[in-house]
This record gives sequence, C-alpha cells and structure tokens, in this order.
Amino acid sequence: MFPYRPSSERLLLIAISTVLSAAMLSKASVAAAQQPGFSQLFSSPELSAPLPDAAFRVPSGARPPSQIFEGRLELQPPSGYGYGKIISTTFDSVRTDLYWKRLPPFRVEFVQDATHLVPVQQGLILTGSPAWNLIVGAGSVWDQAGDNGYTRASLPFALIERSQNCVHNGELTFLFSNTQQPSISQVRYQITQETCYYMKVDMWGQVPAHYTREEIPQAGDVKSAYESEMAARVPTKPLSALANDFPDTHVDLAAFLRGRKHPEDVTTFGVYINGIHYASNCPTRYGEYPFCSEMRLPSYSTAKSAFAGVAMMHLGQLFGQEVYANKLTAYLPNVGQDASWNAVSFSNALDMATGHFLSPGFERDEDGPEEKFLVDEDLDAKLKDALLTFPRKVPPGVIWDYQSHNTFLATVAMNKLAKEKLDPGADLFNLVRDDIYKPLHISQGMLTTLRTGDSAAGEPEGYFGLFYIQDDVVKIARFLDESGGVLNGKTVLDPQRLRESLFRDPKTEGLLTGDPRQRSGTVRYNHAFWARHYTTLEYPQLTCDLWVPYMSGYGGISVVMLPNGVIFYVFSDAEEFIFNDAVLETSKVVPLCPA
Repeated sequence: MFPYRPSSERLLLIAISTVLSAAMLSKASVAAAQQPGFSQLFSSPELSAPLPDAAFRVPSGARPPSQIFEGRLELQPPSGYGYGKIISTTFDSVRTDLYWKRLPPFRVEFVQDATHLVPVQQGLILTGSPAWNLIVGAGSVWDQAGDNGYTRASLPFALIERSQNCVHNGELTFLFSNTQQPSISQVRYQITQETCYYMKVDMWGQVPAHYTREEIPQAGDVKSAYESEMAARVPTKPLSALANDFPDTHVDLAAFLRGRKHPEDVTTFGVYINGIHYASNCPTRYGEYPFCSEMRLPSYSTAKSAFAGVAMMHLGQLFGQEVYANKLTAYLPNVGQDASWNAVSFSNALDMATGHFLSPGFERDEDGPEEKFLVDEDLDAKLKDALLTFPRKVPPGVIWDYQSHNTFLATVAMNKLAKEKLDPGADLFNLVRDDIYKPLHISQGMLTTLRTGDSAAGEPEGYFGLFYIQDDVVKIARFLDESGGVLNGKTVLDPQRLRESLFRDPKTEGLLTGDPRQRSGTVRYNHAFWARHYTTLEYPQLTCDLWVPYMSGYGGISVVMLPNGVIFYVFSDAEEFIFNDAVLETSKVVPLCPA
C-alpha cells in the first residue's frame, strides 16, 4: 500500500474542507452507489445521460490507494463518437456541426502525490481539434470495495473552445492497475457546466484509454510545486460561514445574488473579508461540482485589467512612465494602416480611446468587423481587422469606445517593447507570469494564456484568455487592492498608475462609458479598469461618496475591489452585471466609509 505522507494528507483535508459545504459532504456517502462500476468501466455501455456529479467524488469508506499512477494517459476517441445535448446556443452552426460533442485527443502525463493525481502540464493544452483545447486539473486516487484490486482515479478537466475563452467544465474517472491486465479501464467523462453565454451544452461518453507506465523525470518537482500551491491557498470557508463569523452584522447571504433574473446561470461567487475567502459552491445541471476549488473560470475581459493593464504598470515601473506615451504604430507590424493611427499611444488603446470607431459605445455587433476580429486566429488578420476597419472619428483620448482589438493592439505593442528593452526572446505574458503571477502563487493552470494562431508560439492576445480558479481571482484582486504595487518587498507596479487605475487618486477622472446618449458619469473607465461611483444620494445607507473599481468580463463576470479591502467576485453567463447589493451587504461587516 502506498503510504500517506503527513504533509499530503493534511493538504487533502485542507482541500476538502475549503471546497465542500456540509451539504456536499453529506452526499459523499451515496457517491459510490452512483459511480460507474467495475463491469461498466470495462465494457462499452450505451449512455443515455450524464451521471450525477457526485459519482466523481471520493466516497465515504474509501481507502488509501494501493497503487501508484505515474506515466502517460492517452485517449483517442473513435471518430464521430460522443453523446451530447444542446442546452442553449446563439449560433445555428452549433446545431449542425457535431465537432462540439466530440472529445479531442487527450495525452497527458501524471504523477501521484499520495492521494492526489497531478498532471505534469496543468495549463492550456493545444490539441489540434477544430473545436476544443483542454485544461486538466489535479484529482484524487483511492481504493474501494467492488473494484477487484484496481485503484480508482477521478479528475477535473475543462474543454476550452479553440481560440476562444469559453470554459466547459467536467470530470473523468477510470480504474488502473500496475499488476493486472488490462492496466486501465475505459475512461468515463462528462461536461455538465460552463461559463459561456453563447453555448451551453452537456457532453458525456466512455472511451478506450492507454496507460504507459513510466518514470516522470520531473516528478519530484511536480509534486513539490503542487504541495506549495496548495499550502499557499488563501484560507477559505464556505460562504455560509460568513453569517456565522459575523453574527452581529445580520449579513443576508441572499443579497449577493439579489436582482438576478437568472441565478441558475451563476457559476460561482465569493467574498474576501478580513483575510478569509468565503466561497460559494459550484452548481451544475447534475448536482454540485466535486472539484469546485479547481474549477476553471474564464477571464474574458477581466484579462484587460489583470493582464494587459497590469503589464502596462509593470513596464512603467521597469522603464519609466514615459512608456505610456509610446505610439502604437512604432511597435506594431505594418499591415497597411494609414497615418491616422500614428498619434495613438499605448495608454489611449488601454483607455479604449483611440479615436477610431464606427459608432461610439460598444463595438460588438454579431457578424460585424469586431466579431471578425474576435474569430480570426492569424496575427496579421487580427491586425488588419483592427487597423484597417475602424476610421478615425476624433483625436485619441477624447471618446471612450469599447473595442477588444484596442487592448490587443496595446498588448502586441507592449510585447515588442519588452523584446527591445529586455531580450529578443522576451514575452510579455511570461514577464508578468514570472514577475507577478508566480510570486503571488497563482495556480499553475493559470500560467498560460490564449495566443494568436492557436499556437504556443503566438502573440499573447491580452483582451481575454486567462483561466482562473477561485483562489487566483482573490489573489490577483487582493494584490491590486491592497499592495500599492509592492510584492515581496519589491515594487513591481508603477504605484501612481495603480492608484489612477483604481480611482484612488482624487485627480483621476477616467472616461465616461456606455452609449454617449445615456452617459451619466456613474461608470467610468481608466487604464483598462472600470469604476462605479456610489453616492449618498443614490444609497442613503452610505455616509460618503466613493469610487469602487472592478474588472468586468463578457457574459456576466465581475471582480469588485472595494477600498476597504473587501473583494467580491461573481462568474455567470446570463449577461447580468449585478453587484450593487453585494457591495452594500459587505459594508455591514467592513464599513465602506470612515466612521
């Protein structure tokens, strides 16, 4: 029997306690009865629907694993195979193109750390599929009655739409043995949840697998990195504990989702208060997701803040504030753009104020030029979409017009600047990754990003393309909200620009947002960050007026950074951007205004 190591056992208990509520734990006792049994996993059954998600959870009565999985797992689903059901979609092509319900080829190396099965590659895996890429997370291994001497494994994984940021979350499970033949069963998988406004689907199936048992040279490093990541997680409690921890405040937990027409489309949400991360569960269409703390969440446009905006502040700290005024065209490949772009600076692009647009407001008409930019993969094609389609209407810096291609242009230009200033082999995302994300102990699965060409060698796209877990969201927001740009005693972000980004500098005005006919000044945009003005006139329960900065992402993603150190986040996909009640409810615990 593979022995427990105390540190790993402790980490397992921490992980379980931070992910599962008492209600979820009560379901573990019936998980074994719902699981695909030994005979099912060694046959090819007809599958009419996904299983309850509890079937992928470690059941009560599980024993420590008697065998070690180390080596390569390969899945090669048969051509055309896959069960699926469309829940909703805005694209008619999805209904006729069956690629969406086909699991892509799967080849991942794993090492086992006591009761944990840890993938060697935890970031984005490019599969070559026309539909899907992958992210595989760390899961569990155990023995249980009825498995005939085999050890059982269960893992979280996510399907990532090729060159897009939608995330479809699921699980897989299988049996393996180092002494019996065959060495591995078939793999049962399912997708029952997503953060994706335009495409909601269930997928499921069972496919043959191949297990190549071999020593992984970097196994020790993989285990050490995994244990370090788990140990560095922000202390977490179930959301329900918030009311128990602050009984005198009479916090109403229902307020956090109040006003939503579609609360069923909320993936997860949470609050960070006084050093504790209070996290909700992760509901799916088939129960609670058993790997909630490992569920991958798309950044969408929060990457404009958490990556592109942060990258600009980092370059400003490294090379001086003059870099903000650098002109885009001096750092962009020439694809035939006219001279009207020559006056546009890095900052203008990050402010959504290039002066180039078709109509001010939001450029996101289906089948329009901005949609073409979002779909195109090739670098030159994206540059042409951005630079040759939108004419100059006003001088830069005057009017806000929300276009993802602006952030893309700034990111490509910043990448070229990094190469010139640092090294020809430098990469902007890797610079932010190594100087900021890694010291923050961001999860290893978030240390890759979407790039042009659906290629690991492409340009980081900047306007979307990160893949968080709950812990990552809290760490990034907390760093921006509280650090003043200092990380481990070193200033890594330009402090002045950070204050401006968070509307903490009284001189910061930002740009009015939204339809120019309806702009009220309540919501503004500056340096790739949003902010909302809360006033005593609108909210009499407050005793002061203040600006609340936030990051925002397509579909209904909000990460709110309150000036009192509280963080609120919500990931949803119903196009609902609602958090005012949540902000006011947290002020019962930590007041927003000075006494």
